[in-house]
Amino acid sequence: MNLSYRLLQVSDGARRGCLQTARGPVETPTFMAVGTAATVKAMTPEQVAATGTQVVLGNTYHLMLRPGAEKIKALGGLHDFMNWPGVILTDSGGYQVWSLAARRNVTEEGVSFRSHIDGALHQLTPERAVAIQQDLGSDIMMVLDECTAYPADRATAEASMALSLRWAARCKAALDARKGALFGIVQGGMYADLRGLCARSLQTIGFDGYAIGGLSVGEDQAMMAAMTAATTQCLPVDQPRYLMGVGRPQDIIEAVARGVDLFDCVLPTRCGRTGKAFTWDGELNLRNACHGQNPAPLDPDSDCLASREYSRAYLHHLFKSGEILGPILLTWHNVHFYQDLMRALRQAIEQDRFAAFRAETLDRLQNR
Repeated sequence: MNLSYRLLQVSDGARRGCLQTARGPVETPTFMAVGTAATVKAMTPEQVAATGTQVVLGNTYHLMLRPGAEKIKALGGLHDFMNWPGVILTDSGGYQVWSLAARRNVTEEGVSFRSHIDGALHQLTPERAVAIQQDLGSDIMMVLDECTAYPADRATAEASMALSLRWAARCKAALDARKGALFGIVQGGMYADLRGLCARSLQTIGFDGYAIGGLSVGEDQAMMAAMTAATTQCLPVDQPRYLMGVGRPQDIIEAVARGVDLFDCVLPTRCGRTGKAFTWDGELNLRNACHGQNPAPLDPDSDCLASREYSRAYLHHLFKSGEILGPILLTWHNVHFYQDLMRALRQAIEQDRFAAFRAETLDRLQNR
């Protein structure tokens, strides 16, 4: 086994742990930066590492289409290709294929789809999803699953979950355990009992960790929180738990309260490119005129140069002028803020004051 998890502390349901990988430890809870096409957009790998980011995600769907997993393997694997020495988690491509809608066809064998790049026909099976991720040299791989549409009636959710379980078993059978860890993905729509059944069934197959999929697909925050709690209650205490694609700071805090260890989302980088900053006092849109004469930095106490050395007025100017430096600086700030949030969460759990931190921080974040 290439991965192990050690639970160090629990505070009001929140977990402080350490994920031991072949490339070193990952302190949890942690936020993983999304590097869709072998790059965290608008940042160098060195900048990403300097924020305290421990894990970067690669997108199997995009990398298999361009430049191709075989090319990346021939160039030494994804770590060498993108110059990232830390841990890499790769998704299976299932969510991206699911989002193609009219371009895909799901069968028992797998899913066939047409590339959004050139329209070429491709097929992704559980076995191929694992093979591609192993070619990429991923440290943590994800099973191929079907992301259940929202809303979905119970029969549809149950059938989709059952298909994902059959695919998960095939992924496990195809895995060369010497080449990385493999996580199962819990599906089941918005039905707590189906999610519990899926979680228990995945444990029967046996994985290195377990992800919660199919959330943040249109449901409200209360439903997302309820499904997260229903799932974590059925997962092993001594293995990592990963909530896929959920990334608003408030949602991360609430998921940590429900026992989640790992997170990822495109929000910090996507919002950084469009002028939105995440701060301890809520979200700011730097395009708004109110920032045009504000000499204050985003966070004068931050260790991040982008956060403390550039005024809000200057950032406003960059975005209004269409200068590329604006997205670069704001993405840097956002990624650093997310890592500051995770460091603060880990410290609060260590000091057994998570409940107070949760209340205080949610109040500040929702103040705007």
